Amino acid sequence: MIKFDQNEKDFLKSSEAARISTSHDDIPHVKPVSFLYENNSIIIATDYKTRTLSNIKSNPNTSIVIDIYKPGDHKAICIQGKSEIIENGAEFKKFYDIFYKKFEWVRKNPWNENEAPFLKIRPTNKISWGIK
Repeated sequence: MIKFDQNEKDFLKSSEAARISTSHDDIPHVKPVSFLYENNSIIIATDYKTRTLSNIKSNPNTSIVIDIYKPGDHKAICIQGKSEIIENGAEFKKFYDIFYKKFEWVRKNPWNENEAPFLKIRPTNKISWGIK
């Protein structure tokens, strides 16, 4: 299992925007997302009719990059891993409660179990730079 050092954990916990990449038929698909870092995993909310979810159902290999671009002081973590779909149950509720507290867009448009899933990315590889 890939572990993050304390500086990487602090960076992940202080960020909320990322870009996730999935693929279908060897065609890459990248989009911006909000995320949480929770228990050594990256958690993303998605919708049932997205290309991202469709891709993960057929190929759980995922990559995500979290970065802050500042000339001369770029910070980033690039993570590859396997995605799991969380639609209901205790883990769904835990993630939902954290998203609800953190993101205003969730509070403005709440949802319930089986209405929109979470993706849980378990890192299998990572590289970071500029994080001290």
